[in-house]
Parts: sequence; structure tokens; C-alpha cells
Amino acid sequence: MTTWNHPSMAHPPPPRRGGVHPSGIVVLPVVVAILAIGGSLLLGGRAPDRTAAGPSGAPDASVAAGFTPRPVPGHEVYGFVPYWEMDGSIAEHLAATDATTIALFSVTHTSKGELATNQTGYKRITGPIGRRILADVHRRGGRVDLTYTSFGRERNARLFAAPAVQDTVIARLVALRRELSADGIAVDVEEIDDTDIPAYGVFVGKLKAALRADDPDATLTVATTAGRQGAGLAVAANLAGADRIFLMGYDYRTGTSEPGASSPLTRRDGDERTLAWSLDLYAAAGIPVTRTLLGLPLYGVAWPTASAELGAAATGKGAVWVPRRNLTTLRDRTVTSVVDPIEDVAFLAVRDGKGWQAIYYDTPETLTPKLGLADERGLAGAGLWALGYERGMPAYTQLIADFHGGRLPQPAASSPAP
Repeated sequence: MTTWNHPSMAHPPPPRRGGVHPSGIVVLPVVVAILAIGGSLLLGGRAPDRTAAGPSGAPDASVAAGFTPRPVPGHEVYGFVPYWEMDGSIAEHLAATDATTIALFSVTHTSKGELATNQTGYKRITGPIGRRILADVHRRGGRVDLTYTSFGRERNARLFAAPAVQDTVIARLVALRRELSADGIAVDVEEIDDTDIPAYGVFVGKLKAALRADDPDATLTVATTAGRQGAGLAVAANLAGADRIFLMGYDYRTGTSEPGASSPLTRRDGDERTLAWSLDLYAAAGIPVTRTLLGLPLYGVAWPTASAELGAAATGKGAVWVPRRNLTTLRDRTVTSVVDPIEDVAFLAVRDGKGWQAIYYDTPETLTPKLGLADERGLAGAGLWALGYERGMPAYTQLIADFHGGRLPQPAASSPAP
């Protein structure tokens, strides 16, 4: 087994305080922390100002003088590979991609907690393609995670109301990780009631304990959304001992929203929700930067519009736009791509019947300052959704290598002024 080459890799288990679940997982601190977020952040307030203190507890002199030392960033690259990208050329593509961890996406559970072996994700991961990826990555000294997903509010409510089902899920995940010789498990739970966040934390804690009991080197990563509830989930997972928090820094815009960047540094519509806003939210919630990965998109969104102008309103619902599936458009010299200087996203418009298709997507150029933001904040590294989407475009591969190697060009300003 290989592990992260980062000084924050080894984390002690969470302390046992009041409010301990019968399994040994701390519940009360999770609830208190989430309520604290609810009071100050979820209701739109600002986080309290926390002055750094020296060893004696007195304010650090350098902070008092207005000097804030730049944190030392990690350069991990955590890339999800969805099952629909697991085809005959994906292993070769990954071999040329300088990622430290490949997360195979994904397996899920049945109503009884067994793994859904009839689903394509399970078949691809446990089949020849998944096993080749595992063998190739390990041969290169990298890591591979098995990704577990549970999507849907009702589905998650049933899961978190049934400890016996959770125990079965955990047992089967641990067994499959062992059988595949994967290095860890990634958990991606989406669409959940706020009231289930403490139970989510208990689940993460039990899974972490079971993983470590089976293999002391096994790791647990959680993927959490970029908004306020995502910060609550990150708090619960962090207190439960998650080794990495993958902040999904995308989907700020989707097909049902107005056109624009799915991962904006700033916004032309005045909305406060940006990458920096999300990182501030996580920091105020107490998520350690040394456990945080900034997830960024290797895809875009295309909307129907009435004109080819940047910022034109949508005339219908948008759809995910994957670069590798649109190489002909990207290589068409009659189609010009420009960078939106406000939102830092590439934009192009192509004819679609009597109207236009307005496409907003991230390129190596627009991703560079976003990766710079991960450096600026001293994060453990960055993440990508999803490897495979950039096949056929070597500039993305070079950018990933540059970030991992600490060779990222430093932009003049990687985050907007308040």
C-alpha cells in the first residue's frame, strides 16, 4: 500500500468527549459544530474574527503587526474517474496523467445494504478495466480509492435511519476495498436533510474505524458540496476522522440556472457564491486546510441562447458539455473561444438552428488561477471532476503535472478583493 506524501497524512483519532455514540463515535461535538455553523454562517452571518495566538496563548506578534505568513501548500492531485469514462483508452490516458490519487467512481448499496453488483459502476470497477487501472497506478507508486455514492434525499433518509443497513454497507465496502487492494474509500453522499448530518458523521466515523481495523494504512476521503450544507457535512466528516475533504468547487451554475461559470472566481450577477466564498465557509467551520482538496471541473455547461453575446440569457435548460466529446468544435478555426475576464471561464458560441448554444467551460488557462487559489490557501492539493473528460487535449495534462510539481505560474491576483 502507498500513502499520501504529505506531512498531514497521519491524523490522530477524534477525542472522545461527552455525547459518545454506542459505537464510540463522537456525536455531540458534531451537532454543536453544525449548530454553530447554522447560527453564524447558515443564516448569512459572518464568522467570528479569530486572531492567531502564539504558544503562550497571547496574540502572535507577527499577526498583531499585520503580517500573515503564507501557508505551505501541498500539491496532491485527486482525480475522480467515473465509470462512463472507463473504456479501452482510459488506462493509457491515466498513465500519462500526474495524479497522486485516482478515485474509481462508483459503487452504491441496495435497500438491504449489500453492494449493487448489477450496476455498471460496480462491473467496471471490479472488471478488467478497473483492475488494470489499479495495477497500473500502483506500479507507478500512486494511490487508488474505491468511491461509494448515495444520492437522493429519501434514499439517504432511509440509510441514516437504519444502523443495521449502514453496518452492512460498511462491511461490504471494507471487504471490496481489501479484495481490490485499493488504498482507501471515498464517500460521496448528496441530497441529504440537515437533520441527518450528525448521522452522516456517525457513518463516516464507523467506516473510518472499520477501514483502519482492516488495514491501518487505509484512508477515507469525503466529497462535500460547495455551499453551507456542504460545510456542515465537512464538519461532521472532519470530526469523524476523515483524512481528506474534497470540496466540490463546481456546480455553482447548472443547466437550470442562467449561463456562466460553473466554478467562478468572481461573478457578473453579483451572487456571493464563488470559490473563495466556499473556502472561507470551510475555514470558518474549522476544516483544516491540510485536509482540504479544492475540487475543480474538467467540463462545462452549454445553454441555448438567442444571441452569441457573452452573458446572454438562456432561452432553455442547459446541459453538461464535455471537452473530449466536442473536439471537432474546439478545433474548428471558425469558432473563437474567449475568456470571460470577470468570471474566469472560457466562452464560445456556436450556431444551433435559429439560435445559439452558449458554452462556458474551464480550460488550462482558466484553471490556473483556481489552482493558484489552492496554493494561496495552503490546501493539501486539488481535485478534478473528472479525469477522462480532457482526453485528446495535452494542455490539461501538462497543467496537472505543473501543479503537482509545484511549477504553477503565479497569477497577479488569484482571488478577488472583498
